[in-house]
Amino acid sequence: MNYADIKRIDVANGLGVRVSLFVSGCSHHCKGCFNEETWDFNYGKPFTEAEIEQILDYLKPDYIKGLSLLGGEPFEYVNQQGLLPLLRRFKSLYPQKDVWCYTGYDFEKDIQGKMMVMWPETRELLRYIDILVDGEFEMDKKDLSLRFRGSSNQRIINVKRSLAENKVCLEEEFYK
Repeated sequence: MNYADIKRIDVANGLGVRVSLFVSGCSHHCKGCFNEETWDFNYGKPFTEAEIEQILDYLKPDYIKGLSLLGGEPFEYVNQQGLLPLLRRFKSLYPQKDVWCYTGYDFEKDIQGKMMVMWPETRELLRYIDILVDGEFEMDKKDLSLRFRGSSNQRIINVKRSLAENKVCLEEEFYK
């Protein structure tokens, strides 16, 4: 897996002060994407143990609320495989901190309906993710007033509740 950027301090991609990892590679190619260069799976640098250590170090301060995963596309298969070593260590070191993940895939149709069936990595990845913002960015539904979303079709999903209740559970506080 390659990555495009690691932001040590990010307040735009999830609740509170966060560390954000932007992975490379995305097959959605949404019109109006804010991060078009990350469509290329070869863009950026290889994601290695050194980057994992750097991210884990950035997450140490108490004021850091959690980790955000963006792209590119974190749910591309190669990126799922690349993210798992980081997330395993993250949750073991910082169980009180949360993970937000942004994906262009639809939670029910693509992630639950296909990926979870085909790849055990998807099931494991979802165990570490607290909040999932799903859905492709749609230029005609772009709305700058939305919290943590670029377009109105995207949803902010509580992953653990959704999996436990076997239905999509939205984080209603972000829709007010």
